[in-house]
Amino acid sequence: NGGLILEKYESTTILADPALEMTRLSQVQEAVSGLVENLKVGKAKVSYAISGQSVFSRFIKLPPIEDDNIEQLVAFEAQQHVPFPLDEVVWDWQPIEGGVGEKEVAIVAVKGDTLNEINDAVTAAGVGTLVVDAAPMALYNALRYNYPEVEETTLLIDIGAKTCNLVYLEGKKMFTRSVAVGGASITTAIAKEYGISFSEAEMQKCTNGQVALNTVHTSQLDEATAALATLIRNSLGKLPAEIARTTNYYRSQHGGKAPKKILLAGGGANLAYIADFFQEKLRLPIEFFNPLKQVSVGGGVDVDRISAEAHMLGELVGLGLRGIGKASLEVDLVPNTVAHERDVARRKPYLIAASAIFLAGSLAWAISNASKNDEASSRLQKLDRDHVTLLSYHKPLKKLAEKEKRLDAYQKQLMSAQTARSFWVNMLSDLAHNFASDTVWLVDFDPVVGFNCNSGATGKGGMAHSVVVSNFRSVSYGDSALGKINAVVAPESSARKRGGRRAAKDAVAQPMINAIRVKGFWRGGSDGYKTVYKLLRQLRDNSVYFDVPRQEDLSITLSDKLENGDYAAPFEFVLPLRHPIPAPKGKSMTR
Repeated sequence: NGGLILEKYESTTILADPALEMTRLSQVQEAVSGLVENLKVGKAKVSYAISGQSVFSRFIKLPPIEDDNIEQLVAFEAQQHVPFPLDEVVWDWQPIEGGVGEKEVAIVAVKGDTLNEINDAVTAAGVGTLVVDAAPMALYNALRYNYPEVEETTLLIDIGAKTCNLVYLEGKKMFTRSVAVGGASITTAIAKEYGISFSEAEMQKCTNGQVALNTVHTSQLDEATAALATLIRNSLGKLPAEIARTTNYYRSQHGGKAPKKILLAGGGANLAYIADFFQEKLRLPIEFFNPLKQVSVGGGVDVDRISAEAHMLGELVGLGLRGIGKASLEVDLVPNTVAHERDVARRKPYLIAASAIFLAGSLAWAISNASKNDEASSRLQKLDRDHVTLLSYHKPLKKLAEKEKRLDAYQKQLMSAQTARSFWVNMLSDLAHNFASDTVWLVDFDPVVGFNCNSGATGKGGMAHSVVVSNFRSVSYGDSALGKINAVVAPESSARKRGGRRAAKDAVAQPMINAIRVKGFWRGGSDGYKTVYKLLRQLRDNSVYFDVPRQEDLSITLSDKLENGDYAAPFEFVLPLRHPIPAPKGKSMTR
């Protein structure tokens, strides 16, 4: 009757050990192969969802414009908000319900290389790709389909292995955010605390793990179980704060209301007493998400197993809804190869029909040619005249194509200028957001060229150079505050191949700003100077603009104690940029 029926069901797990991240795709391939074999789906085309940690999503409010121009505006907004060039990502957008008189869209993107690697791991199991969705969007579709009666704001907390997806549903309005906290975070904390392997820690979490509630609760447990429960509670401590911060953002930036009810989902929700933990922290009614409320279960499915794992099937139901056209949000993130296959399949009936028409026409022409040769000659002359007429349009159309090419180049210049206009502001905002502490502050931000993280502050061309002179505050009016920058010179041997010594003299490359030198101070606190390293690790995990190396490879100078009762101690480090940018040209530039 137009709904979903669960005919067959199998599930499997993989170990989300951070130390085995390089083998993750091979684990995915092996897991999918096992499911394909057990379910006997042959060479069917399948739908799958990508984890929230691998996708980039933004919710953008648009000015009131005509629907005919909305695609161009969304493309422009995607250029501004997606932190990668659009030709390196696969992205899609969908309009969503906004406020009165407002238009709002959800933009979802994934790196093209990442998507291709995941898709190869899936198709290597012998199946094809039908739909690729983002996990948060699939969860939203399942939530809205199964809870149509909910009118008050509801928050779905889906705790996965590495990511916690937060999905807000308020009538037809929605918002999602992915937080980098999941079951693997708890397992890592257990492994570190007890000095055991990740797999052993995972087994301990699944068999003996529970969330400590209070001293009364832990006093009723044996010492080992109480210690493990307390450790798990501490590992989850960051999550309620992230949920509160996301709720405040949803309310202030998107005009939403605070949630009145919370649904728990995902494998992380299997921990005992986790619902009581969230109820204590968030002070809201908690229940487990049931994405099968509106789904029928076939006779060949283990009902007991499905009941135990139902809260983990949100993405599955969301993908199923795509197949029957009842998904509220349809994000299409298929790789380019799959998109090409779709296009060929869509045109195939037309090509067959065109071939049939051509053959029929040829046969009719051959038959009529024998008896109506004069008529055929007359038609041929008419076609020749039409051909001459069409040639008269060739030159104007060619000019229009050239004009379009020039306009396209101009548009790319404008887009590049717009991106450059906000680059430094966004970079500083990124640093301020991910390097914030009340015991650490920054006092100097200095772009440099020629930095090489493998040799400290020394690059191949010598010392890394500051773009701005140290006394820029006192530079006279009319003089440049830009320093002398060593430009990169092409090797003379390769230059000679392009035109001798004169070419070698001119083979100077544009210097690139590839790092930022940051100076600041730390003052006393519970962690002291270690707070600086803690903030650097946070910046490495979350920053869009900085490619922060590991601590042992970091170029840093830091005083690890306060001298003579000083209030604060200085530190200095260099942060490589993920994407170097051209250095501005000052009055002088040395080679």
